[in-house]
Amino acid sequence: MRSEVHTGESSDRSQRRGDAAASQFGDVERDERIYRSHAPELVRFANSLVGPSDAQDVVSSAVLRAFTSKSWPTVENPRAYLYKAVLNEVRSDHRSTMRRRARELRTPAPDSTEMPEVRPDVYEALGKLSARQRAVAFLTYIEDLDESAVADRLGISTGSVRQHLGRARAKLRTILDE
Repeated sequence: MRSEVHTGESSDRSQRRGDAAASQFGDVERDERIYRSHAPELVRFANSLVGPSDAQDVVSSAVLRAFTSKSWPTVENPRAYLYKAVLNEVRSDHRSTMRRRARELRTPAPDSTEMPEVRPDVYEALGKLSARQRAVAFLTYIEDLDESAVADRLGISTGSVRQHLGRARAKLRTILDE
């Protein structure tokens, strides 16, 4: 009789552990389906923000972070959430890069002359936009989306889209006219 009670308790505990693990990792099949349907466009989006060499890494990090977040199971618009996660990952990487560059600038440079980097004016000008401005410009001009579609993908209002696009245009005009 005692072993029956013990076995029952053990199976209850293992069931609870299984339920906890399932809630921690979410619905793997759903997540896989979401990833497969949105990965190509997320990589294109990231490519516009960080370039082709880092785009897939940014998307992988962002999607992994999104899928393991506590709020992921309750997300109503996974596409917008993932676009915002990619944008946030780009911002995080940018901050990290800027901190690293600041540290490198504080160290003495070796005695050598560096060849200037040759880039087209437009590419350089786009690099001077904020991540949000580049994101809005990419979705508007490259993906040919209207304001509401851009807002939906980034999880922001259409007013914010207009504001960031206007600022991006003004900054590009200023930079390229110089």
